[in-house]
Amino acid sequence: MKATKEQEAFMKEAIRLASENIKTGNGGPFGAVIVKNGMIIGRGANRVTSDNDPTAHAEIMAIREACRNLGTFQLDDCVLYSSCEPCPMCLGAIYWSRPANVYYAATREMAAGAGFDDSYIYGQIPLHPHERDIPTYQLELENAIQVFDEWMISGKKIPY
Repeated sequence: MKATKEQEAFMKEAIRLASENIKTGNGGPFGAVIVKNGMIIGRGANRVTSDNDPTAHAEIMAIREACRNLGTFQLDDCVLYSSCEPCPMCLGAIYWSRPANVYYAATREMAAGAGFDDSYIYGQIPLHPHERDIPTYQLELENAIQVFDEWMISGKKIPY
């Protein structure tokens, strides 16, 4: 897809954040920005190794900042620009935050060539939970559903 001048400027900022992150040694070569009404409201760069946080990907960091700045947990009418195609974790966070659009520069195949290969995770997702490399099992407890019942009648729920 051919970028508009505005889209190109925002993507260049995401890529600049990724490049700056390499120079500062804060984490991997990934950057992201979130835009609303033509203004950047959230920036993020990968901080996995510097923060010792496997969830500190650029998109997650940008989502957190944008949501704090907006005072909401959803990014309605926002656009996310990422220097690279989002990984499965970031894709989940993107869907939970509900921006209007997502644009990325490098593909996941390009990232794999640099040692960031998400194909392993994509391959684990469709497997039955107990067949995954990290076996996952349901513990059947009688009161497991209780918290959902409490939630439904609490009057405190905020749909999302």
